[in-house]
Amino acid sequence: MNNSSTITSSPDSEKATPIQRNVIIAACYGTFLEWYDFLTFASLAIYFSVLFFPSDNPTTALLSSLATFGVGMVVRPLGSALFGSLADKYGRRPIFITTIVLMGLSTFAVGLLPTYAQIGMWAPIMLLILRLLQGFSVGGEIGGASVYITEHAPANKRGTYTSVLQLMGPLGILVSTLQVVLLQAWLSADDFNTWGWRVPFLLSAVLLLISLKSRMSLVESPVFKKLREKNALSSSPLREIFRDKTTLGRMALLFFCISAGGALLFFTSQVYTNVYLKSVVRLEPQLSSMLVMISTLALFPLTLFFGWLSDRVGRKPVIMAGMLLGSLALMPVYQGLLHFGNPAMQRFISEVPVVLYGDACFYSPFTKPRNACEQNQELLTKLGVTHTLHAQRTINVTEVSIGESDVVAGFNPTAISATLKAQGWTEHADPQQVNRLMIVLLLIIPVIALALVTGPQTAVLAELFPARTRYTAVALPHNLSAGWIGGLSPFMVTLLNVKAGDAVSGLWYPIGLLIVGLIAGIMFMPETYKVSLDD
Repeated sequence: MNNSSTITSSPDSEKATPIQRNVIIAACYGTFLEWYDFLTFASLAIYFSVLFFPSDNPTTALLSSLATFGVGMVVRPLGSALFGSLADKYGRRPIFITTIVLMGLSTFAVGLLPTYAQIGMWAPIMLLILRLLQGFSVGGEIGGASVYITEHAPANKRGTYTSVLQLMGPLGILVSTLQVVLLQAWLSADDFNTWGWRVPFLLSAVLLLISLKSRMSLVESPVFKKLREKNALSSSPLREIFRDKTTLGRMALLFFCISAGGALLFFTSQVYTNVYLKSVVRLEPQLSSMLVMISTLALFPLTLFFGWLSDRVGRKPVIMAGMLLGSLALMPVYQGLLHFGNPAMQRFISEVPVVLYGDACFYSPFTKPRNACEQNQELLTKLGVTHTLHAQRTINVTEVSIGESDVVAGFNPTAISATLKAQGWTEHADPQQVNRLMIVLLLIIPVIALALVTGPQTAVLAELFPARTRYTAVALPHNLSAGWIGGLSPFMVTLLNVKAGDAVSGLWYPIGLLIVGLIAGIMFMPETYKVSLDD
């Protein structure tokens, strides 16, 4: 039986065929593996800072680990440019097979890497190379999968059917996080740090074989087949998208609004929350991972619901509601996480002023402290203590003022820690004071914002562009936005927090970009839920 004749007209029908459903399942499983592989690194970023980077500066190590995660995002546009052009010229199916193999093998290799203690600087270098290969692979997958599934979906149910693809990211991080939680529960801390962290990466080899078998059964997109039958394929998709002003304008809209909004909300609700709960709120790693995982469960029904809703009221109002909620809610949510996760720390920050007096104090997390003032900056940052910087009060003397009267001269970590504790600072959150229910409820708020954006997102990505250059026009700005804006957001938030001496100041980075995207969307985003994908 010829499958192509069965599905050629199905995207315009109102009911999905068995072949369409099989295509969606196979494509989604492959995308799940891509995200599982890609986000396992994020789940273990705080451990990689110790395993693969010098441990003499913990803040630098953490930022280096986050930056390595971000590099994988930055390189995604290169993969999208190459694989997008090939997919518009030669078909979607072979590209999906290539990207899944590249991702699976590079992830498996991470699980075999020696650590910094074993081979020194070669460890972060090799980790970086594998991370680049992961990002290159994801660039060919993410965005393109949106096109592929949307071109197979029933015309009047594109939002509903394609919203399933958006669940693969949270499912990937849910599975990878669950593995980490279970491994930490079953293994001692030493065993986990020695070999347990490798298990999720090595397991990807099994998942790769299953996904590869699934993708080999995929059929080509009916929209692409029609283009090929009419000899209407683009000979140079990259050149064509940059010559068409309408396509360029919509690519810019995708970059600044739709893709940026989804990426920023994903990383602030799913990735950075885990880092924040562990390093700022100072919850136990297993508890923080579990709370984030519970909130992630809400994303599944919400994403499907908002995808369905966009088929009835349109894509634009749903997406704009998510952008608005995210821009308004992120700051109070993160402040609330501190309040309900570590009330002692929250009280200390609000009631006990900490002032660092010193000159030539230009601490950077990328260099070692050069003087007592910068050493104090690093120490206070490591301890999660909000502080302000003022010029020195006494010539050639650096001072740390804690509260109304306590002053520690020079760099004296023992005296500073003792004084902080005497004033109410706590090194670890008190388990008895952690309000787990409120933390989960707070975490669900940005999850709702994320679902509002990503529920309709898969469909609208494909609906914005003409068929002959659709894969390239979607994949390039989508991956640029995810890499340059979303992927670097955890790193930028952490860096800005360090510079400001404040644990939440960096959140103005994603909030500001969400506001820009909201304004751009309100002004320029067209309604697309009734367009024909064959045009």
